[in-house]
Amino acid sequence: MTCSHAPPWQAICSRQALENGQFFEFSLAVAEQNVDTLPLTGFAFLDGDTPRAYVNRCPHMGIELNWVPGRFKDTDNLFLQCSTHGALFKPRDGECIAGPCQGDALTALDIREAGVILEVRLPE
Repeated sequence: MTCSHAPPWQAICSRQALENGQFFEFSLAVAEQNVDTLPLTGFAFLDGDTPRAYVNRCPHMGIELNWVPGRFKDTDNLFLQCSTHGALFKPRDGECIAGPCQGDALTALDIREAGVILEVRLPE
């Protein structure tokens, strides 16, 4: 019999940190990162009242999305945008709707509220 264990949850911030359209960036405590790759980071935000979290990597080239710290949206503040190639992603599901990775999607992270703290499940 095989026993599978779900990856652990990691506390990232309070829900209040995401109020007023703020984004919260965090490092993911993934044991298998190697020195030849960028550290695995993520970001969280509120989509309406729903917290969402994604790995901070564009599916096109694996680079971080944000323009500067905390800046993930396009100038119209409607879509998540890759700062390098301008790809646009729907906040609700991370689907790329324009740009070189159209049809791909950001890697979503499971997110939950544990009291006033938001937690993400570490990727496998």
